[in-house]
Amino acid sequence: MSEDKKKLRSQEWFGGNDKMGFVHRSWLRNQGYPNDYFEGKPVIGICNTWSDLTPCNGHLRDVAEVVKRGILEAGGFPLEFPVMSLGETIMRPTTMLFRNLASMDTEESIRANPLDGIVLLTGCDKTTPSTVMGACSVDLPTIVVPGGPMLNGRFRGETIGSGSFNWMIKEKQKTQDFDAEAMQEAEICAARSIGHCNTMGTASTMGTMCEALGLTLPGFSSIPAADSRKKVMQQLSGRRIVEMVKEDLTLSKILTRKAFENAIVTNAAVGGSTNLIIHLIAIARRIGVDLKLEDFDSVGSQIPLLVNLMPSGKYLMEDFFYAGGLPVVMKELGDLLHQDIITANGKTFKENYAKAICYNEEVIAKIDKPLQKHAGIAVLKGNLCENGAVIKPSAATKRLMNHTGKAVVFESMEDYHHRIDDPNLDIDEDSVIVLKGVGPKGYPGMPEVGNVDLPSKLIMKGVKDMIRISDGRMSGTAYGTVVLHVSPESTIGGTLAIVQNGDMITLDVEKRLLQLNISDEEIAKRKAAWIAPEPMATRGYVRIYLDHVEGAELGADLDVLVGGSGSKVDRDLH
Repeated sequence: MSEDKKKLRSQEWFGGNDKMGFVHRSWLRNQGYPNDYFEGKPVIGICNTWSDLTPCNGHLRDVAEVVKRGILEAGGFPLEFPVMSLGETIMRPTTMLFRNLASMDTEESIRANPLDGIVLLTGCDKTTPSTVMGACSVDLPTIVVPGGPMLNGRFRGETIGSGSFNWMIKEKQKTQDFDAEAMQEAEICAARSIGHCNTMGTASTMGTMCEALGLTLPGFSSIPAADSRKKVMQQLSGRRIVEMVKEDLTLSKILTRKAFENAIVTNAAVGGSTNLIIHLIAIARRIGVDLKLEDFDSVGSQIPLLVNLMPSGKYLMEDFFYAGGLPVVMKELGDLLHQDIITANGKTFKENYAKAICYNEEVIAKIDKPLQKHAGIAVLKGNLCENGAVIKPSAATKRLMNHTGKAVVFESMEDYHHRIDDPNLDIDEDSVIVLKGVGPKGYPGMPEVGNVDLPSKLIMKGVKDMIRISDGRMSGTAYGTVVLHVSPESTIGGTLAIVQNGDMITLDVEKRLLQLNISDEEIAKRKAAWIAPEPMATRGYVRIYLDHVEGAELGADLDVLVGGSGSKVDRDLH
């Protein structure tokens, strides 16, 4: 046996001529694999997040077969395996509750099996970070195959984005002739092909993140799911992972501090989701990179917005691809990125994107003529969020970026639903909507409810936006002057917990300030009288989650999952 073959992790399972070698090989032979598959071929695990319950990933069974072709062509042995899939549009109470569980499934499935390299098939929002997190804790050669966005939605002559259109439904029902027939037609038109949301929502942001981290082949993340060029990249990814195994190009060699900074800069330039913050911090803490909430402001908040995509603009991912896609953005960013670091194809960022061409400057702006001079994420501090809160300026209303208004408080989502459309609710367009109990422990799982709908009576008056503050998240497809991820969260006694109706709150994005305008003495008095709510669960995974989940500023991972255990498994099964 050659030295190269001895180095393969899978040979610890398949290389022995003893009882256990017999066991490991014999049962796999019922699938009809020939002898040479067990004689030193790199074994590549295809981690598939396909599920009928995850519409965005419904095509990944077919994707796996294309990836297998590439692996076989390059001399690898492909073995596909399922992990927990997270369907953003279906699962209750929120997929974020289960992101860490899916990461555990991914991590342990990889470590426990005879795998030398990994292909992650991703798509819907949490399927990308969960699988990357799990893979990081094992640290084998890994490449990401993003499922891709849907084609543009078309509704009665109008281009609509799957996701962003959701947040217009209430307004359309109240102010336009948007009846049940129109609703059904729009449902069909908004999601007319395979793939995930076609806005720069969280799914597209996560795909972009993976490419910006160097975990995909260059240009892969922008291609629509239905485009045949997606299949080409899938097959090439299968070929490439075999080479990555031979080169021992592990995740930790790609995911350096510089790679994370590239992802932050890129996210700002494309107008990506605030959800990137939670997921990128969690990934960094799995791979051992020191990334803090404040880095998203110091590294990314002065970056120009280059991409004119919903929800920060008017176009969709299909248009973005036709304009040249992410490669154009990476080229425009130039030295704002770390150009010399390695990516999954073995080349640097500079080599990968030097020849990119823009075909539509209305969709992808030049860096000297950006859509906005400064985009990215603003990290807020103040007595209402001692550990931080975030806002996405590119999706907010300028006049509200420095505003003081009276709090209209909702103690829970149920309280909000019960009272928001009460015609007697004491609220106007200058009020500040405060929603409690939707943080990691509070909901539980930190749902995407931060961009709550405005009261019907204000919508009827033509009000389009108000400041909304919560310890929850916001869908990447959403927009508005929405303050998110307030930490410490209300459920554990953060200052948000003691905000009362009529309290004055100041938001000053330029000064990075979120302030409850009452005295320190009054805050202390209210906190002393505050009573913690009962736990949301007493058993099962949710109980484990509640006992171990960390705050939003730490990525909302479980404390026992931070870091990694590597790929070594010393004990056999008999």
